[in-house]
Amino acid sequence: MKLATIRLGNRTTAVRLEGDSLVDLGLPDVGAVLASAGGLEAAAAVDGQRYADAEFAPLVPRPTKVVCVGLNYQKHIKEMGRDLPEYPTLFCKFADTLVGALDEVRRPVETAQFDWEAELAVVVGRQVRRADEAEAEAAIAGFSVLNDVTCRDWQFRTREWLQGKNWDSTTPLGPFLVTTDEVGGPRPALDIRCEVNGQVMQQDNTGDLLFDPVHLVRYVSTMIRLNPGDIIATGTPGGVGHARKPQVFLQAGDTIVTEIEGVGRLENRVVSEGS
Repeated sequence: MKLATIRLGNRTTAVRLEGDSLVDLGLPDVGAVLASAGGLEAAAAVDGQRYADAEFAPLVPRPTKVVCVGLNYQKHIKEMGRDLPEYPTLFCKFADTLVGALDEVRRPVETAQFDWEAELAVVVGRQVRRADEAEAEAAIAGFSVLNDVTCRDWQFRTREWLQGKNWDSTTPLGPFLVTTDEVGGPRPALDIRCEVNGQVMQQDNTGDLLFDPVHLVRYVSTMIRLNPGDIIATGTPGGVGHARKPQVFLQAGDTIVTEIEGVGRLENRVVSEGS
């Protein structure tokens, strides 16, 4: 099953993809669907108004948290000459960073190093705390596509990365939540890639993740309650602009395409903030 959040005038609604149409689920967004009494099971049975096309909002517009993971693709870590970490490197993003699958990404005037990061996003489907293996698997509603677009010059001002990762309207998320049964379960091995202006910059497979989605749900839920609609961004593979020689960064007018096999595709144009 594939769910999305679409814009209808000045409101949003959750929909289910059925063939070539989108079925209205009668709730404001995918997060509300997951938090509802019926959850995914109810969403599969609803037969509401149908739309032929729509404008995608962020998959979950206001998650209670977006937890992100750094340095999580094994090949990428090794090619950087680093040892594999014992624990996940975590940071958080705020909901105001999120935009839809085809929305513009706004390049802040304060950065000279605006960079891409293609990521598999885990979507939490039920509240969970201190999850064991089975509980963590059951808590994963499915997956989506995210690009953790980053201001590198701000990220590396200090040892903490938050200030490079939390710029308004820079993080596309969507278009769909794809349930785990559609992609081979809660530990999928899917091709992931990022293109900038048609040039492939990142290409890998999520099977190379050091800390897989189940491990991350277990680890994060040990310290903080995870709620329906919360997002865990699982990290990015090699090929980011900061690591290239010479370095390459995003400019106004560039187009970023982020795609994960069986999950979905983001296409976002970079614009100067305030334009």
